[in-house]
Amino acid sequence: MKMTRICICEMCSCGRHRCTHQPTTLYKKDSQTNVLSEYTEKYPPYKGHTRPKSLKPQLQYKAHQDTMDATTTFRTDYIPYPVTHRPEKQQLEYKPKSGEIDLGTTYKQDFNPYELQPFTPLRPKERVHVVNAKLDTVPTYKEDFRQWEIIRRELTKPDATYQPPATKFGNSTTFQDDFIHRGLVPRESYKPPNVAKLSNTPFENTTSNKLSYIHHPLEARYIKPPEEYKPSSHPFYDVTTHRQDYQGLPSQSTKSCKPEPVKVASNKPFQSSTEFRDQFQHWPVSLPQMQKSVEYTSPTANMDLTTTSHSDYIKHQIQPFVSSKPFSLPAKSSRPFQANTTMRDDFQPWVAQRQSIIRKQEELQRPSGKMEDLTTFRAHFIQHEAQPSFSFKPQNSPLHTDIPLQADTMYRTEFTPKKISMCPASFETPPGFVFENRDDQGHRFFRKMTSTDRIETPKEMVLTA
Repeated sequence: MKMTRICICEMCSCGRHRCTHQPTTLYKKDSQTNVLSEYTEKYPPYKGHTRPKSLKPQLQYKAHQDTMDATTTFRTDYIPYPVTHRPEKQQLEYKPKSGEIDLGTTYKQDFNPYELQPFTPLRPKERVHVVNAKLDTVPTYKEDFRQWEIIRRELTKPDATYQPPATKFGNSTTFQDDFIHRGLVPRESYKPPNVAKLSNTPFENTTSNKLSYIHHPLEARYIKPPEEYKPSSHPFYDVTTHRQDYQGLPSQSTKSCKPEPVKVASNKPFQSSTEFRDQFQHWPVSLPQMQKSVEYTSPTANMDLTTTSHSDYIKHQIQPFVSSKPFSLPAKSSRPFQANTTMRDDFQPWVAQRQSIIRKQEELQRPSGKMEDLTTFRAHFIQHEAQPSFSFKPQNSPLHTDIPLQADTMYRTEFTPKKISMCPASFETPPGFVFENRDDQGHRFFRKMTSTDRIETPKEMVLTA
């Protein structure tokens, strides 16, 4: 029986698997042959063979040993020419125009002034509620405060007016004694003069472009004429696959499963009476009265500004302070330190007693008994039993119905199940086939598995077609 060979290109059913084609037939890609070439497969390698040395010169930079000539073509060929400054353009003098400027605008012509009246505020006047009854009250400030006769005291500051000295200050500094003014010495400038070297030869402005260039006339540019639009004579075919294949099926609209809103109401009358409305007593309230301030009257007598420091102070004649700082560090002495100073000898501390605080006797007597903290709320409050509030929330129970659910859809009615088939070429070795050989172009050929091949292959690799 003749065995037929099948390639992966013929075995593929999805159209995505192809054999890897080789570029030429000289290279073989087989498990036994070499992939590179026939020369590497048949050539026997020898030992002890060294690679021949390359005669290619090394890429090393060789510096030039001669002296560098700084002359360039620009330096040799350049000829300086005299440069003249471009004359500046003189500005014309400004001459004002004669006559008056017409300042009339459309705003001045069209605008009509209106007479404005002062703004009158809409805020109502303040109303002062005055009670006819007289207020006979004396504050504690008027009762306890007594006005004293104040006399302005004289200043005890001595007259220390500054008098400048009449003699001239003749002390000189070390800088004035040692410094000798020698005057300014200008430095010599080593900067070369910035003057261009001029030449008498004329400038040669002839170039290769001017000598060799030949002017050719250009042809007119071709402009393509616009094509006229020609509408089609056939009618527009607007039938789509959706309009052609779609057939609307009769169906009913979905019903809402939301419960109907039921208004919660009660037949009992609303109790609008509260504890505040029943027990509140309306007390008459009078507005506060504004107290006029008493005008200040200055005392007529002079104020005695004498103090204890002013009366007991004795003025001493003190010599000006002379610094006693030594020029060098003093040596340590073994004598005891004399801690007596003029402050300690002349100052005599006075025995001063702290004055006690002047307190006013209390006019009101503090209560000795316990405070009665009974309020109107505690006296009149009646406690009622709290009744639990009734919940009007609907029960969270699912709604059951005896009508069966219409679960028929267009997908269920029109869907036709198809068998899912896997492409045999996606496997490395297709199931039910055995690899036979590979072509020079890269095609891999397989043949169907026989009973002898199943005995030779292990059980794990056997796959049914």
